[in-house]
Amino acid sequence: MITLTSLDSVEKFIRDHQFSFLYVSRTNCGVCHVILPQLIDLLEEFPLIQLGHINADDLEEIAGRFSIFTVPVLLLFVDGKEVIREARFVHMQSLHEKISKIYNMMVEKLD
Repeated sequence: MITLTSLDSVEKFIRDHQFSFLYVSRTNCGVCHVILPQLIDLLEEFPLIQLGHINADDLEEIAGRFSIFTVPVLLLFVDGKEVIREARFVHMQSLHEKISKIYNMMVEKLD
């Protein structure tokens, strides 16, 4: 997991990885602290997905850039395009199914 601290670093992260996953949280968010380890475990199954973490307390502009109204927010980008957005209460099984479908379809194209 990479900590991203500027909008430029976020944009570069999305540009530099075919699969980029952004996790946006805040320091005092209990839900955020519960979901992050679950997300890290889930993403181990998808080795091409790169995880970037943004603390919205440190980078307030992130809210405007990605239309974020609550935290945590989980965003998956494929080739620079947002394909999954989950926020606040995330159902990990449902998220796993969505990621798996997109990931497997894209990996098949690479072969």
